[in-house]
Amino acid sequence: MRERTTYAAHARALLVLGLPLIGSNLAQMALHVTDTVMVGWYGVTELAAVVLGASTFFILFILGSGFAQAVMPMVASALGRGDETQVRRDTRMGLWLSILYGVAIYPVMFWSGPILLALGQEEAVAALAQDYLRIAGAGMVAALLIMALKSYLSALERAGVVLWATLAGVVLNIALNWALIFGNWGAPELGVKGAAIASVATQVLTLAVMVLYAEFHPALRRFHLFQRFWRPDWPAFHQVYRLGWPIGLTGLFEGGLFEAAALMMGWIGTMELAAHGIALELSAITFMAHLGLSNAATVRVGRAQGMGDLVALKDGAVTAIGLSLSVAVVVVVIFLTVPEPMIRLFLDPANPQAPAITAYAATLLAVAALFQLADSAQVMALGLLRGVQDTRVPMVIASVSYWLIGIPASYALAFPLGLGGTGLWLGLVVGLAVAAILLMARFWGRWGKDAVCAA
Repeated sequence: MRERTTYAAHARALLVLGLPLIGSNLAQMALHVTDTVMVGWYGVTELAAVVLGASTFFILFILGSGFAQAVMPMVASALGRGDETQVRRDTRMGLWLSILYGVAIYPVMFWSGPILLALGQEEAVAALAQDYLRIAGAGMVAALLIMALKSYLSALERAGVVLWATLAGVVLNIALNWALIFGNWGAPELGVKGAAIASVATQVLTLAVMVLYAEFHPALRRFHLFQRFWRPDWPAFHQVYRLGWPIGLTGLFEGGLFEAAALMMGWIGTMELAAHGIALELSAITFMAHLGLSNAATVRVGRAQGMGDLVALKDGAVTAIGLSLSVAVVVVVIFLTVPEPMIRLFLDPANPQAPAITAYAATLLAVAALFQLADSAQVMALGLLRGVQDTRVPMVIASVSYWLIGIPASYALAFPLGLGGTGLWLGLVVGLAVAAILLMARFWGRWGKDAVCAA
């Protein structure tokens, strides 16, 4: 009989794995922020085009990243069983599916201009966004492969390299943006196209670092990840596909909730939309902590399931939820007590609308205190369920919670009930809270009872 691991040991293991993942998530956000800021220095129309193009790229990326994300629980479970051959099989087919999706979706980005025009975008912005996507889209395969290797390395509890590779990418991206957007250091001035080239180059470099690490690190050579890479493995292919497509759709449903919120906030007013963007950016930064812990929980729970250790599965889940809740409580206190200094970081003090935007964003951050608790719970529940390779029912729960409850609740509270932007954010809380409750019920109802009995 295995000796029961203490909660403190579970917490240490989760933090050792989770902290580098949190850092890499924040570094990935920094890539987006630096692109936005530096293109914003170049021109307003160019900024609008890059925001539109990057948002389109991100939506398509999220949809296809489910295959890459499926690698994490599958590899963790295989390691728990001691099946190192299956580790290679699952990861390789995750890489295959990522390549196939990236190639298949590229035509959408290449001919994105007419699509964006049909969605009501201005002609000049749509044309520049298409220029951006035609180049940036060439990096979709690399971006998805990075995600797959991140899942593989995280499942092996070697997430540190992901952090350092992403940080190196941030530095490279800033340097290339400076050269190619503005024409500095003798480079051609390419504007939006320069930003896209910088993004693709950054993705390729990051991918190269991770491939070299995965292939040549002494502790990882035994997996022979890229040996006979061209050979298909149809059972593993279908298993990764079966687990991965619901993950991609779940991410799309959640992203759709926030896209709809931004659209509706724009109906309320430009100042309100600016405040919404700032409050959401601050919430997204703190969400990276919960996402990193959720990924770590996926690995730990997957390992426990692979070993057939239901006690470790339950204890690991309880510890992960407790850590995420602790982070949420700290963030709630910060959002309620000192919102203004954080908001002012995003604003020019000389802007005459700055005081009004600050006040409105502070109100939204007060609602985000509730938002934090619900959001941390739902993403942790998703991580736990992915650890036990349960993705289809969570996808259905997400679609109902976000699109059938969250979006209508936001609209009803904001407009018919007259609560404006505050009501819109309360609707987000409703959708996320419903998802959190149903997803947690799914995990504990299906796995918690057996684990309690085993204890």
